[in-house]
Amino acid sequence: MKMPVQMNPVARLLARFAGESHGAVLVEFAIVVSLFFFLFFGVIDLGRLFSSFVLNESGADLAIRTAVVRPPACAGVPDRHTRGTAVSAPRFGTSCGAVATTCASVATVSCAGSGADPTATEIWTRIAPLMPTGTTITDLQFTYTFDPNLGFLGGPYTPMVTVDLTPPAFQFISPLGALAGASGAANPGSLGNAITYPTFSVSLPAEDLALGSAG
Repeated sequence: MKMPVQMNPVARLLARFAGESHGAVLVEFAIVVSLFFFLFFGVIDLGRLFSSFVLNESGADLAIRTAVVRPPACAGVPDRHTRGTAVSAPRFGTSCGAVATTCASVATVSCAGSGADPTATEIWTRIAPLMPTGTTITDLQFTYTFDPNLGFLGGPYTPMVTVDLTPPAFQFISPLGALAGASGAANPGSLGNAITYPTFSVSLPAEDLALGSAG
């Protein structure tokens, strides 16, 4: 008959600790919950990010469609196409693209949006509800570029108009980096910090910049 093996108190304590599962369950639960919240808040923030991209694109589209039928938002843009250096001296009304240098070339003019300018103010009033928090009228950039194929000699100056919209960085509302780290990610890095938007740039040929107003 074998005698039962007697374990010293330290061995019994270690064996009891090895068989205890409550602590392991708590650790597993913490990891699973962290992963769940990471996915949950990640879906919310990515949805916000995609929605913001769509609204920024819509704002840029609305801005350019207004800018091409309004007076220039920048100073220094001429009202009309003047005669160029074409030797044949085309008559007024001739298309600028009919003969090279029919219309005088004009330097590109650019400026940031300003609350003192009626065109920029009108555009900003229209797109402001679509913009992310922190966006201002100065985040709009207007550029007027001469195109020899647009307009006619003596007619309204019709450059290629470009509107650039650069909103402030997108801000996450959830600590994705911390949640990723708690759920086991080795290098969560800067996950969950701000994301810089690209510049939303749209160009269209201008219509009559001298006549458009509040229409």
